[in-house]
Amino acid sequence: MIKLISTIFMTIAMTMTACNTTAGKSQAEINSLSPAEFSSEMKGSDKVILDVRTPEEYADGHISGAININVLAPDFATEAQKTLNKKDTVFVYCRSGKRSMDAAGILTKLGYHVVDLKGGILNWQESGLPVTPSPAQK
Repeated sequence: MIKLISTIFMTIAMTMTACNTTAGKSQAEINSLSPAEFSSEMKGSDKVILDVRTPEEYADGHISGAININVLAPDFATEAQKTLNKKDTVFVYCRSGKRSMDAAGILTKLGYHVVDLKGGILNWQESGLPVTPSPAQK
């Protein structure tokens, strides 16, 4: 009887863990880096920086070299597949980290290698890292 109860609890625990996912990938499987780590790792070839905020947010200031594909747009996955190369590591960010985790889950499910900016561009700016164009220049 104890074995049966243990098996039931294990099954429930495994099911609950499987349901805690971001578009098919658990958040534990998506590499999230601090701003300093993200900045250091995103340099070099075979890497692309992806801002998944709205075009208006992107225009207010973004990480230099970032391309913009709005994760809230209904055609996000299609646009990502048209724009991104699966051989590249995709460094993804948003405002605070939620949308980029959603995007990371979608992209990972599509076969991309994704790195997320922990805390988004807000954390990036709080760490003293630059955005372009600078909101102060407007």
